[in-house]
Amino acid sequence: MKPIRLISGFLTVGVWTLLSRVFGFVRDILIAAYLGTGPVAQAFLVAFSLPNMFRRFFAEGAFNMAFVPMFSKKLQAEQDAQDFAQDAFVGLGFFLLIFTVLGVVFMPALVLMMASGFAGDVRFDLAVTYGRIAFPYILFISLAALVSGVLNATGRFVAAAAAPVLLNVVFIIAMIAASFGAPDGGDVAGFVGTGLAWAVPIAGVAQLALVWWAARRAGFTFGLRRPRLTPDLRRLAIIAAPAMLAGGVVQINLLVGRQVASFYDGAIAWLSYADRLYQLPLGVVAIALGVVLLPDLSRRLAAGDLAGGRDAFNRASELALALTIPAAVALVVIPLPLVSVLFERGAFDSDDTAATALAVSVYGLGLPAFVLQKALQPLFFAREDTKRPFYYAAVAMVVNAVVAIGLSMYIGYIAAALATTLAAWVMVWLLWRGSRDMGEAASFDARFKHRLWRIMLASGLMGGVLMVAVGLVGPALGMATVRYAALAFVVAVGLGGYFVIGQMIGAFRLSEFKAAMRR
Repeated sequence: MKPIRLISGFLTVGVWTLLSRVFGFVRDILIAAYLGTGPVAQAFLVAFSLPNMFRRFFAEGAFNMAFVPMFSKKLQAEQDAQDFAQDAFVGLGFFLLIFTVLGVVFMPALVLMMASGFAGDVRFDLAVTYGRIAFPYILFISLAALVSGVLNATGRFVAAAAAPVLLNVVFIIAMIAASFGAPDGGDVAGFVGTGLAWAVPIAGVAQLALVWWAARRAGFTFGLRRPRLTPDLRRLAIIAAPAMLAGGVVQINLLVGRQVASFYDGAIAWLSYADRLYQLPLGVVAIALGVVLLPDLSRRLAAGDLAGGRDAFNRASELALALTIPAAVALVVIPLPLVSVLFERGAFDSDDTAATALAVSVYGLGLPAFVLQKALQPLFFAREDTKRPFYYAAVAMVVNAVVAIGLSMYIGYIAAALATTLAAWVMVWLLWRGSRDMGEAASFDARFKHRLWRIMLASGLMGGVLMVAVGLVGPALGMATVRYAALAFVVAVGLGGYFVIGQMIGAFRLSEFKAAMRR
């Protein structure tokens, strides 16, 4: 894969992920309007986070980080990649089927593990009910993640990147249908919450069907058969185990944050809405970076192309930061207008806006760190080194717990967001230091260093442009009829200012983006 194709793949995944995030915003706007930050909203958000947490633990976070390099190397060596993928599919499915049944049975314990502050009130019973409905999602989405790994390793990014759009579309349809189906004077929030819970596994089936169909068209079939423990699967398990432990550490960080938030009324919803806002740039850039870079590095290392691997690492990191740093500045500079325009309506009031905006600004400070992790981790995973990332994640976990729990008694729920940001930067520093023994293949080249400080300068100047733009249209941001147009104006001015300034000072070349998009 040539560098220009790497960037093209990055942009392909990024565009589809952006579309998914846009639909995700529509979804979250509707959730905020129908449910606000009340008991139903908090219960559903906890219930939905449970299969998502384990999905990142088993599939996208750990299993795929071990599976994709092994599968890519089999493709490079023209070995029997199909059988390996089929065995992994059946083995993962068998394990997750048992895990899903256990999760449904022990759902009350899982809810307490996630949000012990719910104990003894209506949120607990709701979260258990919603959790039992939604939990089978982990089976479907984890298998979909494995099939997506196969597609990504063969350079086919569209179907896997488009699958998350289905989740948000199903959610939107479910909420609208539930709101119309609620009887006059009935509990609309309760109907919408139940509709959302049932939408989760339905969306999982739709996502699996899409990538399964795409894989079949690409020549890879996945069917049901008796599980078998082959030598390749044993090796996969050995490599995946440390990655799973690392994924477990990351999920413990999330658990700590939610536990802290569960003791503050509304805080789980505030942090969840803030998470959705900073996940827009993070998802578009970081997901695209991880999806495209890991199989590319794995193939290059298998072929002995160290120079090509270094170039791929640098160009992907450069593009990621060129898109992420200005987004981070925007989240820090104008969080209140963003949250107000996007979420403040219906059951979501001005107090919710202020609390969510504070979390957005804190998460924004960590946005570049979250993306840099996605650039640095493939350097280890492509070499089948999953142990050191686990050790680093364990250190970050300690930092997260100390900050979140230790500061919560002084600064409340925002300690959870601050802990997440600080732990992310600690993780980046550890990954960067650990990659120093990989030689030139893992080092930043002259072009990256030349452009990085210019990207930072252009982003800082863009922050000033955003502040001026908000000052110009400030009153309009609070008017129901024109606030969307006013926010669009602010965003357009900021983006335009960033790209003009960046082009002028040499932070990037727009011709490079155009060339990549033509491919």
